[in-house]
Amino acid sequence: MRPSDAPSSIPPARGYWTDLVIRLVRDEPATSPPPLPDTPLFDDDLQLALYLCYELSYRGLDGVPDEKEWDLDLLDVRLRMERATEEALLEAVPHEEIAPHDVPSRLRELDEAASPFGVYMERDATLDQFEEFVIHRSTYHFKEADPHTFALPRLSSTAKAAFAEIQADEYGGGKPERVHAALFASMMEKLGLDTRNGAYLEVVPGTTLANVNLMSLFGLHRKWRAAAVGHLALFELGSPLPNRRYGNGLRRLGFGPDTTDFHDEHVEADAVHSMIATYDLAGRLAEDEPDLAGDIVFGARALSFVEGAASEQLLSSWQEGRTSLLEAATAPA
Repeated sequence: MRPSDAPSSIPPARGYWTDLVIRLVRDEPATSPPPLPDTPLFDDDLQLALYLCYELSYRGLDGVPDEKEWDLDLLDVRLRMERATEEALLEAVPHEEIAPHDVPSRLRELDEAASPFGVYMERDATLDQFEEFVIHRSTYHFKEADPHTFALPRLSSTAKAAFAEIQADEYGGGKPERVHAALFASMMEKLGLDTRNGAYLEVVPGTTLANVNLMSLFGLHRKWRAAAVGHLALFELGSPLPNRRYGNGLRRLGFGPDTTDFHDEHVEADAVHSMIATYDLAGRLAEDEPDLAGDIVFGARALSFVEGAASEQLLSSWQEGRTSLLEAATAPA
């Protein structure tokens, strides 16, 4: 088992919500849920607590029995955090009505709203900044594709076939060494970073965790199955160009193909995936179930909003000459 495939370590409590979740998973005395923060969507404490709850449905948490995934007290706390996150998200990204046949074109419009982040990583990012970027991304890429896969059994047969085609490539097309999560862990090793699952949870902010939690929220709830499809469609549409830029940024810093392999793989694979996801997956789902068209677009717009906040947090930190992490992270000796 690769270190990134092991259960996640549990970071120190960051506030009342993470303290409560950690106490519950460890069967320690716990208090009632604390008041919700004013900005739950990007709150450092609440989003880490929610992330830890979701980890119980992935690799699990180190030292925590698998049965805790369905612990009623823990589920009650998770539901409170999810509802607060949903309300904040719906306020920031209001639901829009759209005709089913307009879904693919709307997704392409959203993809055209390009971020300057990829350009910065290609041309200007230092090695320290690139390592920070990879640390942020590890919170998702250690379980790449898994959040979306939760939605697979909830789809109709036509959309399911397209979905499965995309996910099969994400999992290496039958080759364990080509699983995208494994390629990411290999890149981290080449950069000298810690590949233990959860090693950097202590230092990643709420904006980063909200980006990952959004996928889990959509994937784990049947009511958001169409939002998971829209999220995946825009995720694939917006992948080839940024990944080409990330690979170029690493090459500029002197790294070779063994380090850029992860990003180079996404340039090629996602160019195909983006068309499948836009037309065969999102487009067909909207045709088969017209009532879900608005949710598909909502999922894509939610990704654009939350991903934008995460990227802005990194750029603004670096432009101010400080780390984008909550504190300096160091690789193990």
